[in-house]
Amino acid sequence: MSRSGFNKMLALKAAFVTESAAIASYHWIGRGNEKAADKAAVDAMRNELNKINIDGEIVIGEGERDEAPMLFIGEKVGTGVGPKIDIALDPLEGTTLTAKNMANALAVMAFSPSGRMLNAPDTYMDKIAIGPGYAPGIINLDNSPTDNILALSSAKGVKPSEITVCVMDRDRHKDLINELRNLDVKISLITDGDVQGIIATTNPSTNIDIYIGRGGAPEGVLAAAALRCVGGQMEGRLHFRNEVEIVRARKVGIDDLDKKYNLDGLASGPAIFSATGVTTGSLLDGVRLDSNYVSTHTLIMNSIDASVQKLRSHRPI
Repeated sequence: MSRSGFNKMLALKAAFVTESAAIASYHWIGRGNEKAADKAAVDAMRNELNKINIDGEIVIGEGERDEAPMLFIGEKVGTGVGPKIDIALDPLEGTTLTAKNMANALAVMAFSPSGRMLNAPDTYMDKIAIGPGYAPGIINLDNSPTDNILALSSAKGVKPSEITVCVMDRDRHKDLINELRNLDVKISLITDGDVQGIIATTNPSTNIDIYIGRGGAPEGVLAAAALRCVGGQMEGRLHFRNEVEIVRARKVGIDDLDKKYNLDGLASGPAIFSATGVTTGSLLDGVRLDSNYVSTHTLIMNSIDASVQKLRSHRPI
């Protein structure tokens, strides 16, 4: 794809899409209705995507074609005129966070040229990720958490106790957390939203050095697109809980069920990533209403120039 088609203007349009989804979710913050919050974000995101001059296809979405109102895998969006774009999205990453008025809910989306993002099925993925600035091969999903922490601390020139690890607070991570406790590392436990957990490794202000754990495979691809924009390392392997998920994987063309994907395997080539805060969190402020205006806070990453921007927008209601 030429730079003229995949540029800063397209990045700003992506930002407008996630802003619109975040604003649509605002009414449902703290109201305990996850489905309504998600539907509002989905409808807003679809509406704005269909105004952009792209030939877009959802490769990472919220479900299958028969699961309306989700933005389903394979759905065509955009005007149909313009560059062919693959789209990964989570209109509301953190439906529970939104419903309970908790921190770190986001509206998230990534653009990439057609065929550059893994068409990951809706299953789990084991993941490990670090930010930019390290020699290739510092982390390895096949190594133990201890070995990865020791390698990272050595590369950073600090003691393991000075490393901060982001982990989702889940029962499935009990052994992982115990192993990390034995290393005396600092652990940042998050309740939901591992996209922002992985992105946090790229931002020194978060003090997150590494993300380890098992989360959604679609979210893994979204996070990989963000890392593609600014650098970093990531590995992932699909984890299947049942035969239904295996069938789903084969349906989207995945034959090697045990394959380990690096960053290139998850998201290769140019990428644009946009995330808008719904509720205030460690990366972004949430949506705010002030008199007759609504304010949003958006993170925009663009691999074309490795730029990272935080955009504050104010729109009349």
